[in-house]
Amino acid sequence: MDDLRKRALDYHQFPKPGKLSVESSKSCTTQDDLSLAYTPGVAEPVREIHADASNAYRYTNKGNLVAVITDGTAVLGLGNMGALASKPVMEGKAVLFKRFAGIDVFDIEVNAKTPDEFIETVVNISPTFGGINLEDIAAPHCFYIENELKKRLDIPVFHDDQHGTAVIVAAALLNALTLQGKVIEAAKIVFLGAGAAGCSCAKLLKSMGAKHITMVDRTGVLDTSRPDLHDNNRELAVAPSAVKTLADAMQGADVFIGVSAKNALDANLIKDMAVNPIIFALANPDPEVLPSVAHAIRGDVLMATGRSDFPNQVNNALCFPYLFRGALDAKAKQITEAMKIAAAHALSELAREPVPAEVLAAYNLQSLAFGKDYIIPKPFDPRLLARVSKAVAEAA
Repeated sequence: MDDLRKRALDYHQFPKPGKLSVESSKSCTTQDDLSLAYTPGVAEPVREIHADASNAYRYTNKGNLVAVITDGTAVLGLGNMGALASKPVMEGKAVLFKRFAGIDVFDIEVNAKTPDEFIETVVNISPTFGGINLEDIAAPHCFYIENELKKRLDIPVFHDDQHGTAVIVAAALLNALTLQGKVIEAAKIVFLGAGAAGCSCAKLLKSMGAKHITMVDRTGVLDTSRPDLHDNNRELAVAPSAVKTLADAMQGADVFIGVSAKNALDANLIKDMAVNPIIFALANPDPEVLPSVAHAIRGDVLMATGRSDFPNQVNNALCFPYLFRGALDAKAKQITEAMKIAAAHALSELAREPVPAEVLAAYNLQSLAFGKDYIIPKPFDPRLLARVSKAVAEAA
């Protein structure tokens, strides 16, 4: 860890601080170039946009520019680190947008005292952008913020911690269920964690056919008798029953999806799951249960985590660049449930196809094929851009 810390800090500091820079997309080397780039020539596109706002997509970078914006209240697994401390993460997100989908990003870190203050800031700067990627905003405020912005803006608004995670989980789960001989409509699914990611994952799975979902948080099973539920998780609550705890819910469960904290799953509960269980332990950087522990308890387990050093990494980089690419290409006004489902199916189908040689080389692998250790494509798969973006654009 000391070596990782030094390498990470050196990476961010040298040869110059940060991970982003701005470069011109037009030549500006002559007097004539200058007259076109700025005064007097720049007045012409200004007049065109003033006459018709849609011309901003023709004469500026609006159609390929996304704001990655946060208040710093839920940074990675570190908690409320504040707006400024979140900047390395936002810059990193920008790098992934550019690397994987050719999308330009301005990272924006906002000091906001209230959710409404944050909302007003985003609304006021929104004319600059073709899309808004909300990032690292704590629940339950993130739900309110996203919903209000979707009402007020005519460009896609997407909270990646919710919906990006949901798309990847859905894609991976479709393949895991197939490999384990199960179907989503009949699977008994238990979530540990009912925050932004957990609720969004559960809702997307429900829209894709899941009928038996039990949500569990620190207090226990979310049922309709609990007075502490909020608008975003109340619709996921089940009718009151004898099932009150995680241990109760895990009896005969087909799927466990953890979006909670390190070691939050008592490994002994894995013994109580159904035959051929599926465990997605997605807490970062340390999962709810380590794959080595789960496999030692059950030989029939299929595992996924959020980490790159274990098989089946549930990685949001597989979603947000391509989802936005498809949305921007289609000039979509919002990102819909149909677009997310299309992305999930495209990812699921891609993992079932032969893996290109360049992917094997990127990961120093001799072979890789659809199976228990490969249920989701690798982030450096060059087919992702065309396949996922196209599916999203068509759904839009």
